[in-house]
Amino acid sequence: MKIIYLFLALFALLFCTPHFVIAKREQSNNMNPSIVLGLTHSRATIPKPKYVFKRSIKTQSETLTLDMIEPLKEIRDGYIISLNLGTPQQIIQVYMDTGSDLTWVPCGNLTFDCIDCDDYKNNKITSSSSSFSPSYSSSCSRDSCSSPFCINIHNSDNSYDPCTVAGCSLSTLLRSTCYRPCPSFAYTYGEGIVIGSLTRDTLRVHNGIINSDPREIANFCFGCVGTTYREPIGIAGFGKGPLSFPSQLGFSKKGFSHCFLPFKYANNPNISSPLIVGDQAISSKDHLQFTPMLKCPIYPNFYYIGLEAITISNLTSTIVPLRLREFDSFGNGGLLIDSGTTYTHLPQQLYSDLLTTLESLITNYYPRAKEVESRTGFDLCYRIPYGLDNNNNSNNNDNNIYNNNLVEDNLPVITFHFLNNVTLELPKGNVFYAMGAPRNSTVVKCLLFQSMDESEYGPAGVFGSFQQQNMEVVYDLEKERIGFQTTDCALAAAASQALAPARV
Repeated sequence: MKIIYLFLALFALLFCTPHFVIAKREQSNNMNPSIVLGLTHSRATIPKPKYVFKRSIKTQSETLTLDMIEPLKEIRDGYIISLNLGTPQQIIQVYMDTGSDLTWVPCGNLTFDCIDCDDYKNNKITSSSSSFSPSYSSSCSRDSCSSPFCINIHNSDNSYDPCTVAGCSLSTLLRSTCYRPCPSFAYTYGEGIVIGSLTRDTLRVHNGIINSDPREIANFCFGCVGTTYREPIGIAGFGKGPLSFPSQLGFSKKGFSHCFLPFKYANNPNISSPLIVGDQAISSKDHLQFTPMLKCPIYPNFYYIGLEAITISNLTSTIVPLRLREFDSFGNGGLLIDSGTTYTHLPQQLYSDLLTTLESLITNYYPRAKEVESRTGFDLCYRIPYGLDNNNNSNNNDNNIYNNNLVEDNLPVITFHFLNNVTLELPKGNVFYAMGAPRNSTVVKCLLFQSMDESEYGPAGVFGSFQQQNMEVVYDLEKERIGFQTTDCALAAAASQALAPARV
């Protein structure tokens, strides 16, 4: 019955709304380029407004108080932040996703329904983060059909369309005096779908000033979602569109930065890394290497960069197709950098060439673990002799089994070469990763890259969050560039937490 209900809801939206929001891969070329939906918010298993917050800047110190600094925590397939919404406040944990614009939260503790989400029923995040209850917030309201946000999410070139669907009369449309609620929307993430209504409420964010009160953003617009398919956790969209989190906070011409903790800290409540939005995120970053953001003419709200080459252990260079650094006439191509996709995806032929080269370099060192490959779906897994690194042998053994730095190996190093002579050597733990505890004095490590589905639409590849671990990544929206610097994000997080303001 749940599946039937979902299809009925989608059918109603499709035929009752003139501009139904569909997946990016299915968008026609003449659709309004001002709205680009999330391409993918894939799982670790890969089954796979113009109302802008107005800022008044008077002094440098006042500018700093307008920045936002929130803790990022890692779960098994992404990074989450806590949204402080409503009056009184309700805390909802959501994914931080650079591959989409819309921010949405599950709505209704008893009525929220996630279809085909059995894998997440016992997840600590889904069980501990309650849904948002609009009726409990005195400052909550439905967005109006005449709002630019409503027009945007319904992908409409005609500002009257959402109000027409909402049932406004012709006379009120002509006088712009109809304020019926914005019609329900559907929003897609690869294989996932969410259905909900645009809602406004007070959002509170922290600014990094010690002992300061949270800053309140009135009328923050987000999706109040009652039904999803394979999307059990809400999302904070950090794309470039007007609905996105940075845009609504007034930072569309500033930027943001993050330093993703290694996967071994997944679900660890005692450590987080800072997500910085605003001037602090992009100032004093000369030590980073910056590559330009590529401008996609059809999908302008995504973050694209250009990949020129891949080298393996500084010995072998893999030929990279041109479409990983340029677009065709339909806007397809480029390398999408997306925190909502777990693993890096490469074009099928490039991925196959990478596997061949890696296998030729590793085969004389370690035996294949093909039964693990069959079980996990990863393509290259090897049995590595298990032993503690002399520099880390004082650590508790229970914590060592997933610490890839404790097992010395001869696995190759992979380096990405981006436009503007940017050379990014991926930390070894971002390439091959231990699949579990050691057995019989060996640990199995698998290559955590995947092949991109062959398609002429969309990006040529995706730079996923797993390969962005232990590096500072800066999105400089003012200069339209993205910066990289490998670092120990756990140490950086510890330093930032020592100076962090008290949460109010």
